[in-house]
Amino acid sequence: RLCDVVTPLWRLTYEEQLQVKYEEQKRVLQNLTARLLELQRSTSHHSWMQEGLCCPLRPTLPSPITSGYRNKSTFSVNTGPDGNPKTVGYYIGTGKGQNVIYCCTQKKKKKNLPPTHHSEVSVTQCYEDFIQQSPLDPCILFHKGGHWREITVRTNCAGDTMAIVYFHPQQLMQEEICCQKESMVEFFTRGPGVECALNSLYFQESTMTCCTHEQSPYQLLHGEPYIYEEVLGLKFRISPDAFFQVNTAGAEILYQTIGEMCEVDKDTTLLDVCCGTGAIGLSLSQQVSRVFGIEVVEEAVKDARWNATLNDKGISNCDYWSGKAEIVLPQLLSSWEGSVPLSAVVNPSRSGLHYRVIRAIRNCSDIRTLVYVSCKPDGEAMRNFLELCCPPDKNKKLLGDPFVPSLAVPVDLFPHTSHCELVVMFQR
Repeated sequence: RLCDVVTPLWRLTYEEQLQVKYEEQKRVLQNLTARLLELQRSTSHHSWMQEGLCCPLRPTLPSPITSGYRNKSTFSVNTGPDGNPKTVGYYIGTGKGQNVIYCCTQKKKKKNLPPTHHSEVSVTQCYEDFIQQSPLDPCILFHKGGHWREITVRTNCAGDTMAIVYFHPQQLMQEEICCQKESMVEFFTRGPGVECALNSLYFQESTMTCCTHEQSPYQLLHGEPYIYEEVLGLKFRISPDAFFQVNTAGAEILYQTIGEMCEVDKDTTLLDVCCGTGAIGLSLSQQVSRVFGIEVVEEAVKDARWNATLNDKGISNCDYWSGKAEIVLPQLLSSWEGSVPLSAVVNPSRSGLHYRVIRAIRNCSDIRTLVYVSCKPDGEAMRNFLELCCPPDKNKKLLGDPFVPSLAVPVDLFPHTSHCELVVMFQR
């Protein structure tokens, strides 16, 4: 039951999974094509039109690793099957008139989790042991009190492990919270949790479901402030809340695919929007003249800048801007002097790009190519696709020439799940 929720395709062969994802992405593109035709887009722009698709769709690119590939997992705290409210694991459903039911992750083998995340000596199991011996209650519903919340586990290919514990302070005094932090450090460094061999232990006090480092700082309780990962020969520094693809081996395939689709050269300036720790721009930095990265998470921007200097001889042609893309990008493009070719790569969250970002891209005639990376193309990304490709509209202030989709490639970063990344190339 747990595997059906967490990894719903686990019963299929991997080849069958790839075909399922291909068919889903084909359905997405067929929907996009139909909606573009509704907007009276002329099919004469499309040199390739088969099966109702506005552009060629390549077969799903497989992940090099299909088992234990996740480098980041978040586990929640709630009532388990045995009625213990201090159970750490995943949601598997709701009981009638009861709290959400959880199942302990260490008792099942999940195809997408490495042993560090769910084995008998895993961080997850140790965290469960710790909170069960704690006198403080779990925080299941904010308004009902309690303190212990989720735990996030991040790992790298070298086996280093970072744990981030989320804690609701409620009405506790800082002295009481300090005692809990000291108890946790003792548990993971000299108690039963020492077997986890944590490289980093972080703690965040939060009264919100999710908040940034700026809203509530991540407190380093033990170990190193970062873990490091290598992708395509480049080394990356990863801080607690920085975005980094959860499948490192799959990310290499994704970035290589983006590089092939971008059609950039040494004269090109690349805009890397929603750049995270800078992985896409840095991996393409040797192919282009300059990279401008934009990211809302300030700590991730610090990581990106550090990553540029971290690698051999340094990467000197990458600049990073911290702030909301809908504010930074229009400012950047308003002063653009179109002396060199300009391409863009966007890799937003599931919520897609803000309307002002799309408008800035549409209205900058120097941007001739755009690569859009989406983990949920049938969601808000579809709105973005339509805004990029619709006819000019003065009322919406979309004045630039529309883009046309020219190629789509699904890349599987999430084996055994129904998700994958869809990379779509748009051209003027």
